[in-house]
Amino acid sequence: MVNLMPDFLYYALLTGLAVAIIAGPLGTFVVWQRLAYFGDTLAHSALLGVALSLWLSIAPLAGVLLCCIGLAILLVLLQRRPYLASDSLLGLLSHGSLALGLVAIALLNDVRMDLNAYLFGDLLAVSRQAMLTVMLTTLVLLVLLWRYWNDLLTITVHEPLALAEGLPVERLRSLLMIMLAILVAIAMQVVGVLLITALLIIPAVSVRPLARSPEHMAVLAAVAAIVCVLGGLALSMVWDTPVGPSIVVVALAMFVLSLVCPRTQH
Repeated sequence: MVNLMPDFLYYALLTGLAVAIIAGPLGTFVVWQRLAYFGDTLAHSALLGVALSLWLSIAPLAGVLLCCIGLAILLVLLQRRPYLASDSLLGLLSHGSLALGLVAIALLNDVRMDLNAYLFGDLLAVSRQAMLTVMLTTLVLLVLLWRYWNDLLTITVHEPLALAEGLPVERLRSLLMIMLAILVAIAMQVVGVLLITALLIIPAVSVRPLARSPEHMAVLAAVAAIVCVLGGLALSMVWDTPVGPSIVVVALAMFVLSLVCPRTQH
């Protein structure tokens, strides 16, 4: 059946599924630690990464990775200053990086680019090389998440306990932010910089009433994200709608459905 699919649809399907598999579990930490605004900030910095890649004539994914990881590290460093509130820092970095990205792109007079593809995603245009890159990156992130799951869960649930146990809380928090930065960079091709946070948050929030444990919630969130990608692709093929927004629409429908589901007793 898969062999009968056009190559572009095959690449889009595998790329979308790869992103969904890691977006679900990492999205649970975004929900638990209330990092939604941080996700938005990373998404906005992705546009600056696109501009950087054009200026340096490198692959867009490389530029986005540099900017997202750089912003995550910068945020960790700035948070050490007690007089700078986290929400203020996120607002400054979010809007500042977005503005810098738009200005930098505007200055590239000799470059023609489809800005909508970066803002809202262009999953059906993913190449074989991009698909393999996303799949490899997803595998690395899954291994890291499996290796540090218990430690990340401990600092999320009870940070004083993590400190008492001698866990490197600041390093673990930095690791989580860098993993989110990498995910945002690869997910840009699926839903675009303006909708990435929705793919991170909505599946995790939707399955939360059904989860019996943190691990169960992570698995359910991954399954929900996969359903969103499959549903969004199907919606796009049938109604000729943009893939990225279609994925988010399916996610929203899933969230509305979750509101009427009975909550699991813990």
